[in-house]
Amino acid sequence: MNLVYFDLESQKLFEEVGGRDPSKLLLACGVTWSTVRNDFAVYWEKDAQALIAELKSADRVIGFNTIKFDYEVLKPYSPNENFRAIRSTDMLQDIYRTLNFRLSLDSIARATLGTTKTADGIKSVEWFRNGELEKVAEYCKVDVDITRRVYEFGRDNGFVHYYSRLGSKLKVAVNWR
Repeated sequence: MNLVYFDLESQKLFEEVGGRDPSKLLLACGVTWSTVRNDFAVYWEKDAQALIAELKSADRVIGFNTIKFDYEVLKPYSPNENFRAIRSTDMLQDIYRTLNFRLSLDSIARATLGTTKTADGIKSVEWFRNGELEKVAEYCKVDVDITRRVYEFGRDNGFVHYYSRLGSKLKVAVNWR
């Protein structure tokens, strides 16, 4: 079975496109990690079709906010593609259904794995604009690795941790088998 962990970074920020429409943000960099390949693949805007082909060929795509963000960023590159038909586990969507509020990948990783992301999407856009593409790719790889590790923890344990607003470490049940 080929599980493909996935994340992407955009070229623009929401405040630059006049609202919260991810399809206007443009792909800067997409990264996958495949269980068959046991390695990362990096895709740039010119490689969008190859990225979409890999996602479609996966037995399951695993990500964080993939359905409402990442797939929406990719839509302009393949407007006739039905991204909802891609077999996907969106960890944010699963956790939101249980808790009825959103958590960040960073907060879950900090509570569950004791690690944090290395930057944020705003910094990634800045790097992209400055031509620091390797920094964008490395940041996205770290996010994909954190996504994979959080997913595997949840799959193996049936829960992940997060911190409450008051700082208490709590559990949320997940069913990622």
